[in-house]
Amino acid sequence: MNKNSLPTASQRFFNGIIPENPTYRLLLGMCPTLAVTSNVQAALTMAAATTFVLFCSNIMISLIRNLLQPHLRILVFTLTIATFVTVVDRLLAAEMPEMSNQLGPYIPLIIVNCIIISRCEVCASVQGPFISAVDGLGVGVGFTLGLTSIATVREILGMGTWFGFQVLPPEVWTPWSVMILPPGAFLTLGMLLALVNFIESKRQQGKES
Repeated sequence: MNKNSLPTASQRFFNGIIPENPTYRLLLGMCPTLAVTSNVQAALTMAAATTFVLFCSNIMISLIRNLLQPHLRILVFTLTIATFVTVVDRLLAAEMPEMSNQLGPYIPLIIVNCIIISRCEVCASVQGPFISAVDGLGVGVGFTLGLTSIATVREILGMGTWFGFQVLPPEVWTPWSVMILPPGAFLTLGMLLALVNFIESKRQQGKES
């Protein structure tokens, strides 16, 4: 692979936020996207945990990239990711027990999150630690934006609150309980995906004209 053709650190960072946004462009990590976005606090906690694992795993895989054997690389990726997920899981259980209980099995499931495995494969296994770390941060920011936007819509419409604060008074708003249930996750994701695709199509049309 020609190293000169690989993206730079700044390109990696900004690609992870919008052009390669894991939620709205690549459709990766759909399990936590649908499962933990009923409120913003849970979504941000999951996004922060995933970003930490992304950042640390990318650095570690990059440091040992020249030692990786092709037939063992996925196993090494998984073991590395599992190590940092265990750190996050135990830290949450100790410092934020209520949130740890609320997120339940979804923190351990970060181990098999396609977002992290894909970044190990696409970036960390072929580029240096600095670029890999920046890539992890960029994709983490993109994932955070995706989860937070979905959780914002669901929490406001489903409970009339945002981050636990009342933003739609009960006397003027009847919460849509469906929005905090599983169907609400699919509805919200579908609507926001449609909006993102509409904006992108308009942007492309503007470039062509």
